[in-house]
Amino acid sequence: MTPGHSRAEPFGIAHLQHRFAAWAASRAASVNGCRFKVELGREILEQSGFGAAFNSPSQLPEPHRVDAEHRRWRSRVVNAAAARGLNFTHGVAAKLLNVYLKSRFVCGGCHSNPRVKALHPPIDDVLLKTLADLDVGGQAPQWRQARRIRWSKFNSEQYEQLINRIRTAIPTQPLWMIEEHWKGHQ
Repeated sequence: MTPGHSRAEPFGIAHLQHRFAAWAASRAASVNGCRFKVELGREILEQSGFGAAFNSPSQLPEPHRVDAEHRRWRSRVVNAAAARGLNFTHGVAAKLLNVYLKSRFVCGGCHSNPRVKALHPPIDDVLLKTLADLDVGGQAPQWRQARRIRWSKFNSEQYEQLINRIRTAIPTQPLWMIEEHWKGHQ
């Protein structure tokens, strides 16, 4: 038996996708001031309801409900981390969730699904810097302000304001399209 699944459930692609998404999310969200191992990130995700069985866009909230559900997800992640002695902000919780969801659904071939289009993109300094430098959506001062706060320090309100700015900047596109401006791949 391998970690992360039961004997009743044979290892399959859903487990592999979950492991990869949890690994990527944990690596991306572990930052100075809040460092944690990949295994711990996976456990936090699983305790918060994100396991191998969470693998279909139909399990995601409808687009008009994604913000409210994301707020609940972040709270569950923050609480699960606190139970393990970690002090997650909503920014760190959002990064863990958003990279996980990006790996599972956006990059998993479901990018055109309406529920996936509404998912929040991962936020980091590289993205915010480019958004400010290019004045995306005419919001350079707001992108710079978000950079000064630092994504890893965002509280719930600051995080949600930033997501709404992204919606304003790319009103007719899926939210993942803001990552056109993410230069972290270079």
